[in-house]
Amino acid sequence: MSGTDRSRSELGRYAARFAALAVANVTRAYPNAPAHLLSGPEDLAEPRRYHPAFYGSYDWHSSVHMHWLLVRLLRRCPDRVPADEVTAVLDGHLTAGALAAEAEYLRAHPSFERPYGWAWLLALTAECRSLKGPAGERWAKALEPAADAVRALLTGWLERATYPVRHGVHTNSAFALGLVLDSAAAAGVEEVVEPVTEAVLGWFADDHDAPVHWEPSGQDFLSPALTEAEVMCRVLPEGEFAHWLERFLPGLERGVPTTVLTPPVVSDPADPQIGHLLGLTLSRAAALRRLAAALPHGDPRADVLRTAARDHLAAGLPGTVSGDFTGDHWLATFAALALDGPPAGEP
Repeated sequence: MSGTDRSRSELGRYAARFAALAVANVTRAYPNAPAHLLSGPEDLAEPRRYHPAFYGSYDWHSSVHMHWLLVRLLRRCPDRVPADEVTAVLDGHLTAGALAAEAEYLRAHPSFERPYGWAWLLALTAECRSLKGPAGERWAKALEPAADAVRALLTGWLERATYPVRHGVHTNSAFALGLVLDSAAAAGVEEVVEPVTEAVLGWFADDHDAPVHWEPSGQDFLSPALTEAEVMCRVLPEGEFAHWLERFLPGLERGVPTTVLTPPVVSDPADPQIGHLLGLTLSRAAALRRLAAALPHGDPRADVLRTAARDHLAAGLPGTVSGDFTGDHWLATFAALALDGPPAGEP
C-alpha cells in the first residue's frame, strides 16, 4: 500500500465521525467566543452579522478549519461521509456574498486572527481548489476575495515582523507559515511563498539547541520546537535539513529529548486550557511524522520520530470525539492532519 493510500485508509476509519462532528460544529452558533474589538455600543451584534460564513464552532479559526475538514473528507474519503449533507452545509456557508463579507472584515481588522486564522483560510481555499468537480470550483471561486485579503495582509505583516512568535498557541509563527507554505500554490497565492520562505530562514536558520526542557507549557497545543523544525523541513533541501536538525535537536537518534517524544499528561481534557494539551498530542504526531519523512533514507532518527508519532496519535485520538464541546469544536482537524498529512498539495 502506498503512503497516500495508507493515509487515506487511516483517515477513512474516522471519516464518518469527523464529518458528523464538523457539520454540527460549523452550524452551531453558540457558545461563541468572538474576537471582535468593540469600538462602541453599536458594535454589539451577533457573531453571524460579522461572520456570515464562519460564525459557528465557537471561534472564527475553528470554524474555518472545521470547514477545511469537511472539504478534506469530501476529497479524500467521499465514500465514507454523507456527501450530500456535507455539500449542502458548505453550499450554505461558502457563498460569494458571505465570503465577500468575511474578506471585508479581514481587511478592516488587519490583525484579526493573525497569523493562525489566515493560514487556515488559505488551507481551506487550497482544499476547495483541489477538490475535483463543480462544488469545489464554486467554493474556491467564492473564497478568492478572502484569500486575496489574506495574501495582502500576510505580505504586509511579514514586511514589519522583526521577530517570530515562538510559544505554543495560536500566534505561533512557524506553524502558521508552515500551513501557508503547504497551501499557497494550491490556493492560488504563490507570490507569498518567497517572502514566507525568507522570513522562515531569517528567523530560524541559525537556531540550535532548542530549549525543549521548557516543553510543554501548560496550555500549549503546538510544540514550539517541533513546529519550527517542521517549517524548516519545508524550506531546506534534505541534506541541509538533516544537518540543521542535528544542531537544533541533538540526540534524537538516542531518543532524546523525551519532553517532545513522549505524549503529554492531560489531567483535565474538559478544561479549556489544559485541554489544549490534547491538541498538542495530535499536532506533535503530525509534526513527528513529517520530520521522519524529511530525513534521508536510513537516518536512525527517522525510526525514533515515527515511533513517537505513533505513541502521540494513540494517546490523542480517543479525545477527538468526546461529547464535550471544549475539545469537540476543534480537535478532529488536528487528528486529520496527524492521520492524513499536509493540508494540500499531495495526490
